[in-house]
Amino acid sequence: MPTLSIVVPVYYNQDSLIPLADELDRVEKELAERGVDLQLIFVNDASGDASLDRLREIQRRRPGTVVVNHLANRGSMAAIKTGFAHVKGDCFTFLAADLQDPPGLLPEMVAAWLAGSRFVVRTRASREDPPLTKFFAWLNYRLVRALVMKDFPIGGFDMAIMDRLFLPHMLRCGHNKNLSLFAWSLGVPATLLSYHRENRPYGKSKWTFRKKVNYFIDSTVGFSVKPMRLMTLLGFGLAFVCFLYVAFIFVAKALGIIPVPGYATIVSLVGFFQGCGFIMMGVLGEYVWRIYTEINQSPEAIAEVVEPAAPADESAGPKP
Repeated sequence: MPTLSIVVPVYYNQDSLIPLADELDRVEKELAERGVDLQLIFVNDASGDASLDRLREIQRRRPGTVVVNHLANRGSMAAIKTGFAHVKGDCFTFLAADLQDPPGLLPEMVAAWLAGSRFVVRTRASREDPPLTKFFAWLNYRLVRALVMKDFPIGGFDMAIMDRLFLPHMLRCGHNKNLSLFAWSLGVPATLLSYHRENRPYGKSKWTFRKKVNYFIDSTVGFSVKPMRLMTLLGFGLAFVCFLYVAFIFVAKALGIIPVPGYATIVSLVGFFQGCGFIMMGVLGEYVWRIYTEINQSPEAIAEVVEPAAPADESAGPKP
């Protein structure tokens, strides 16, 4: 019987955990009707409230639920990766504990997985957020598409069911990685389903503006050489301007426009070496990026072994 594993990172979610467990109970019943089991994995990321007590209550109510507790806060991405290490299912996903991403959407996604899709993604068609949050989300995903992956869903996504073949690669994903971006970067064709993201019904988000900015920086520099390539091009452009300025100083000196002794020499040397410095920094940056990609252990490809087809039954004779 196939199994869906759900990893839920928990951080100051004491108010939403019991309602979330109730929603997941309903999801489990729907999945059972489709012949799919459910594994629940909660990872408490050193919450300072009663979240761990709520998780113990859920564990008593539903034996078999996995509860893992971080002794120090390490962020939601680290919590999700901790949960991935406990995944036993044939497919898996991660789910926010605040109920902004409705668990009731999962059975439809599982149906798409059962139909043969290895990667089922719920993209955000719209969202119930403050105007400023919506603006920064819009700006973030435009920049991600411009600097990182041009085919990344325009509204982003946090809900995705992945086949088990993703699991070893997700476990090897480096530090400070955007897991949604990483899963998308693997290139497995995705089935896209949209949804409306609800407003947070419980508690206050700990996802501060500073964390969002750091997350964007990690996502950009962790997946694309484009920011470094832009710096390299800027370096060559500034170097070219410096060399033009050196040529101008030489001509001006020859024509007597610059009467100050030694000025042309100093400016020429400074401009020349600054231009060389910009070029060398760009080249070094390109090599540093290649070192990063080698040690990051990103897979070059995801593949599966194709089993030979069963031989035709020759005793049945030719078809009429």
